[in-house]
Amino acid sequence: MPNERTLSRTPAAAAGERDGPSSQPPLSAASAWASTAEAPTLAERINDALPQTQCTRCGYPDCAAYASAIAQGEAAINLCPPGGAEGIARLAALTGQDILPLDPEHGTEGPRHLAVIDEDWCIGCTLCFKACPTDAIVGANKTMHVVLDEHCTGCELCIPVCPVDCISLENVSGSAHGWAAWSAAQAHTARHRYTHRAQRLGLQIGQALPPLQQRRGIATPVPAGSSTQASPSAHAPATDSKAAMLAAIMAKARNRRGLADLP
Repeated sequence: MPNERTLSRTPAAAAGERDGPSSQPPLSAASAWASTAEAPTLAERINDALPQTQCTRCGYPDCAAYASAIAQGEAAINLCPPGGAEGIARLAALTGQDILPLDPEHGTEGPRHLAVIDEDWCIGCTLCFKACPTDAIVGANKTMHVVLDEHCTGCELCIPVCPVDCISLENVSGSAHGWAAWSAAQAHTARHRYTHRAQRLGLQIGQALPPLQQRRGIATPVPAGSSTQASPSAHAPATDSKAAMLAAIMAKARNRRGLADLP
């Protein structure tokens, strides 16, 4: 009668015993991954090294677009204030370029900030959470909006769109700045939320226009002389509608603050 060990052997195991030990060493986890997936491109590795705040201060619509531009030799490695000096060193190591000081035209390295909404002046216009790249602001029309602290990247994109200036920035990292104020885990979460938001809204990451402009339906600029170039008045109705909406918002805010008679 066959013993328990004989019964538990598979045909392949039995064949291995007959033929002797295999000359092929077992694959490591990294080797197994490399054998089934393509190695990340330079642009992907650069994007992995960026802080993923999606602040656009580099001059590109998001971190992925900036990474692609660096990989193609179209952008310098010193345009990211949130990454600071350490971020530039990371990009230099990836690209083989010399380390450069941060370009002051794109901002300065500083502490991590958190957006704070003044509930006394928020009019519920919804413009701030439409501008937020990580869905870190929640609320509804004509109700107060709230910032989800753990998901705010300090990108500051909500500041200029607020018609009543009720959003301020608060230092939440003290004297720590750059990557010392921002972790890899936070960068991963921010990137995941940004990607999820883009998918939910049907937006493209790494495109010529920031996702907020894509959402508003602003057309991509067309070179002069092109047969598809729009006439100057093509987007006038949308512009007029937006101006009217902002005027109504401002009028409501002035009434709340008792400034209706001021210019």
